[in-house]
Amino acid sequence: MAKATGKKVLILAAHGFEQSELEVPRDRLKAAGAEVTVASPEKGEIKGWEKKDWGRPVKVDKSIDEVKADDYDAIVLPGGQINPDLLRVNPKALKLIKDFFNQKKVVAAVCHAPWLLVETGIAKGRKMTSYHSMKTDVINAGAAWVDSEVVADQGVVTSRNPGDLEAFSTKIIEEMAEGRHSQRSAA
Repeated sequence: MAKATGKKVLILAAHGFEQSELEVPRDRLKAAGAEVTVASPEKGEIKGWEKKDWGRPVKVDKSIDEVKADDYDAIVLPGGQINPDLLRVNPKALKLIKDFFNQKKVVAAVCHAPWLLVETGIAKGRKMTSYHSMKTDVINAGAAWVDSEVVADQGVVTSRNPGDLEAFSTKIIEEMAEGRHSQRSAA
């Protein structure tokens, strides 16, 4: 696995994130040397969803009001159905995601989190993947949907489900190593 030493990554999540989709990228990025911060509209802890029931809480390092894209190299958006649905109606979350994109930094979304890329307009004109039930949403947002474990389009990284998390984490590290994606146009 490539190294991410000196890189700073923000994971944005709310209650109901898919447990593994926050924990696996967080742990892989840390193991590669990145400094990882978990941010949320909630303070304290947020609770994950694991298979068919509530999972473990994860400590929130900073509230969404305390973070800005300027301070990080990438943003990671875990899926689950509840988490991105809560975030896509949160104007601060959407602005933060769009700020990362407009600064040409890595934006990574897995499973249902591409809803956030649809909501922000980032999906339009991109090659992407997502959880299979979101295929029509992604296509209707103007993206070319691909059934692949990981898709990278100029620093926008997407994956389908928890089974893709190793490839997803590796691709985030590779995309950060490339630096800013200057060919990418703003949303």
